[in-house]
Amino acid sequence: MGCSFSGLNALYDAVNGGGDVWINENRFRILRQLGEGGFAYVFLVKEVVTDTSAGGGLAKKVKDTSHLSDDGTYAMKKVLIQNSEQLELVREEIRVSSLFSHPNLLPLLDHAIIAVKGTQEGSWKHEAYLLFPVHLDGTLLDNAQTMKAKKEYFSTSDVLHIFRQLCAGLKHMHSLDPPYAHNDVKPGNVLITHRKGQPPLAILMDFGSARPARRQIRSRSEALQLQEWASEHCSAPIRAPELWDCPSHADIDERTDIWSLGCTLYAIMYGVSPFEYALGESGGSLQLAIVNAQVKWPGGPNPPYPEALHQFVTWMLQPQPAVRPSIDDIIIHVDKLISKFSR
Repeated sequence: MGCSFSGLNALYDAVNGGGDVWINENRFRILRQLGEGGFAYVFLVKEVVTDTSAGGGLAKKVKDTSHLSDDGTYAMKKVLIQNSEQLELVREEIRVSSLFSHPNLLPLLDHAIIAVKGTQEGSWKHEAYLLFPVHLDGTLLDNAQTMKAKKEYFSTSDVLHIFRQLCAGLKHMHSLDPPYAHNDVKPGNVLITHRKGQPPLAILMDFGSARPARRQIRSRSEALQLQEWASEHCSAPIRAPELWDCPSHADIDERTDIWSLGCTLYAIMYGVSPFEYALGESGGSLQLAIVNAQVKWPGGPNPPYPEALHQFVTWMLQPQPAVRPSIDDIIIHVDKLISKFSR
């Protein structure tokens, strides 16, 4: 899917302090900033429906109308693009996002990449505007930090149901031809929506690092290239051992995500990833803790989580990818645990 270059005069200068922005033919009012990171800002926006757009607007554009908001609010990510390499990465994120369609994967509803005049005479930069459904309860990371401060924990049932939804989203990615790996499954990339009388809704987001999962490594230089790519695209605390220290002859596949999934299950339970303790130890090494799969179990809720959950995490955190389970194995097992431990 190509990216559209829209010349519609968005009020760029007003984007940081209210005002309107156009994404292709649709106009959105900026309500407030939700977050920022790197060169990206996320805003809460509301569709401005005019007489001319009534009956059309975003509704005309979105394939799955269940993604349309009841009150017209959405999340808009604005990316400031400094160079051609960043432009290529944003285009790739848009292309990859369009491959997926699943209730537990965040859909890209619309996008525009716009050329804007740079500060120097005759220079041009780009800005990308990406539109998504909004989930105002924040990420699993936000929720974990709030709960940790209050010494609260998810119930065993909620832990398993949140995790099951992430598995469903990943299975969709791993089942494509060719299979895609997310490459950055972590609490900060999981959106949570609390629901009355049922477990929270969990949605995996941010496909900026997603790539075809299977890579043949056949030389030292290819191994080093992969390690360098992973150091930029896969967050260190959840990065699989084979991406830290890749052999010169290796077949990398989607089980890199299974390692990250194991780290994320641990984080749903305890609010941190399993190897972050190494960062706080004098002389501790995150890489060594990961490569040797040295998991430490902190104090948790009372009564504690079932030992079966600890064993489940350990099964996913096997340093040798060849013996790590696949997403189908994980789903069979989590369904057994849900029937055993859910209320």
